[in-house]
Amino acid sequence: MDSKMSTFERNPGLPLDLGWVESSRVNLPAVIRRAATHKTRRSIKKEWQAAWLLRAVSCIDLTTLDGDDTPGNVSRLVYKAHTPVRQDLAKSLGVTELNIRVGAVCVYPERVPDVVKALKELSCTDIPIASVSAGFPAGQTPIQQRLDEIRQAIKYGATEIDIVITRTFVLQGNWQALYDEVRACREACGEAHLKTILATGHLGTLTNVYKTSLICMMAGSDFIKTSTGKEAVNATFPVAFVMVRAIRDYFERTGYKIGFKPAGGIRSAKDALYWLALMKEELGDDWTKPDLFRIGASSLLGDIERQLYHQVTGRYAAKHQIPMS
Repeated sequence: MDSKMSTFERNPGLPLDLGWVESSRVNLPAVIRRAATHKTRRSIKKEWQAAWLLRAVSCIDLTTLDGDDTPGNVSRLVYKAHTPVRQDLAKSLGVTELNIRVGAVCVYPERVPDVVKALKELSCTDIPIASVSAGFPAGQTPIQQRLDEIRQAIKYGATEIDIVITRTFVLQGNWQALYDEVRACREACGEAHLKTILATGHLGTLTNVYKTSLICMMAGSDFIKTSTGKEAVNATFPVAFVMVRAIRDYFERTGYKIGFKPAGGIRSAKDALYWLALMKEELGDDWTKPDLFRIGASSLLGDIERQLYHQVTGRYAAKHQIPMS
């Protein structure tokens, strides 16, 4: 199954540059000021909102990571991923021919075969399958077991792997160990793309967030991701600005484009627009597309579809009118 991340040269990584890492500093007051003004800097007018919301849909990693996941609810999720916007709404908006899909379906490794089966039933080959692996969400299992889990998820059919780092390495400043861990995960991924979760709520400082971002990109990550969604603090704008500036610095130095994925607590259509505006302002239009931007979410799609329903009909849909909202 083809991944959507294929329109530019993949990041091969580079040897660990501790000089670059150790010299990195974050201006905390400046970051806080910039983050505080983000929501007032960009207003998306009503006539453009539908287009931006549809772009947001295409960037969603539609996710279920529950202990009671079954083949049935995973199948329903895949069908929603395949047709994320009601067809009557798509027709009214004039976008039926675009065949809008979500960015990926994200599940635990043992549920990957359920996704493969559902996509086969739909004869669908354009939705990547993402799997959280490597001891998600704590990352406290032995490294060999974590690597085996990555390989098993790929064997099942995953084309994208979301791993978690060992936060202990960051808190101890053991940058070599962090680099080696992520590099080993990248090698285990093979052709599957690697999204590395920093779990920023556990990293202590924004300088640690920046350094960790750099090291994960040096180790070959295709995406860096804020959170597992299981921490007390997940995707925030201060963290996002630090991570996207690290992405920009890495691109300027190496020429390789790294993707960004905020996750955790992004539930409203308005939130999605704020995140898209951040990417466009900080990194450019390429980073508003699923090749380089994903939103990890389970309930966001329902609110976006309700907003699109309102734009088409002038009223808000009842809950039963939006499947899986």
